Amino acid sequence: MNIVTEKGDGVITLKVEGRVDTITSPILQEAILNAFMKTGSLVLDFAQVEYISSAGLRALLIGEKTAKGKGGSMKLIHVAASVMSVFEVTGFSGILHIE
Repeated sequence: MNIVTEKGDGVITLKVEGRVDTITSPILQEAILNAFMKTGSLVLDFAQVEYISSAGLRALLIGEKTAKGKGGSMKLIHVAASVMSVFEVTGFSGILHIE
């Protein structure tokens, strides 16, 4: 997994590439938490994410809770159909802000 960080207009965008699984999810979680130390508005670009495991879902849930705790926002964009189906089956499509 690779994460590219882009900053602009009070928003940080994390472009995530690859698989978000047990091995890589701590990296995503750390990137999310680090971003929220700098901003209250975070965008996760999942255009290049092909797979997400329960560990990855946990990292996103921690991000969502952090956003709400700070009065900020976290949204996911460009989510692939295969990843979106995981969000729908697990109920995360109702928890996360997905565009």
